[in-house]
Amino acid sequence: MPAAYHRGMRLNTIVPSLTIGDPVGAANLTMYPLLAGHDSPAGYATLDEALAAGFLEITEVSEAGQVPVLTFLNTGTVPVLVIDGEELVGAKQNRIVNLTILVPPQTRLPVPVTCVEAGRWSLRSRAFAAGGRAHYACARAMKVEQVSCCLRDTGERFADQSAIWDDIGAKSARMGVHSATQAAAAINERARRDLDAFHARLEPLPNQVGAVFEIDGAIVGLELFDSAATWRKSMRKIVESYGLDALDHNPRRRRPQPADPARFLASLGDMEVEKFQAIGLGTDLRLQTPHVAGAALAVDDRLVHVLAFAR
Repeated sequence: MPAAYHRGMRLNTIVPSLTIGDPVGAANLTMYPLLAGHDSPAGYATLDEALAAGFLEITEVSEAGQVPVLTFLNTGTVPVLVIDGEELVGAKQNRIVNLTILVPPQTRLPVPVTCVEAGRWSLRSRAFAAGGRAHYACARAMKVEQVSCCLRDTGERFADQSAIWDDIGAKSARMGVHSATQAAAAINERARRDLDAFHARLEPLPNQVGAVFEIDGAIVGLELFDSAATWRKSMRKIVESYGLDALDHNPRRRRPQPADPARFLASLGDMEVEKFQAIGLGTDLRLQTPHVAGAALAVDDRLVHVLAFAR
């Protein structure tokens, strides 16, 4: 068992501070807004902001490269928040980040990632760009469980690469998507019109810091940030992540528990979590029960990001 492992911490501080707003639906996707009583400044830049401003650079670890690791270099004066499942495009192949991290300022950091473009290993650019999206939700849920298991067993934070590739292939086939490089990005591109329709209906509310999502009448997951500003900047990616699953009529998809967002939120407060030293700033919290799998990043007793999926 890794030396940084601890039990006993709970997330019961988050539930009393949140209000569940009225649900908003688009087709078979419903969002229950999570509203905070007040907002506070984030104190960090998002991935997109840092890349656009030029103080974050993401590259392969060497000229040869390694599939499961990238190098993040933050030359700025503020930390950079990178969200679990955010996609990076370019270099030798597109990747997604394996967990939420807060990259300290003036720091070079190796970050565990997973490939989402199985058919390419050739240099397109020296550095990565932001993909402007997060991986689809059911695959993020699978990856969260894989990373948590790996962390408990080895102290590393790697996913099952073959399983991720297989899942992308199966989803692409169900949704009629073809990509010469087997890129997950092609799924987003194929579904663009429908995803834009979700965005037109699901808009952020004042003081909204997250949401519980429902597909076909059943709760599938939750995403929560420490700042309404972070939610506004990240919401498009999160909505698309769940939207791709809403559009995927998978006959093998198991229905989670019937919709009860308050009960789902309360379950997080009751859940015992496993605590590890984070990559970058803060503490990496892993959440798992027979009904929920997820993770969170806590910095100075502040929950910066929480994601949880119905199992």
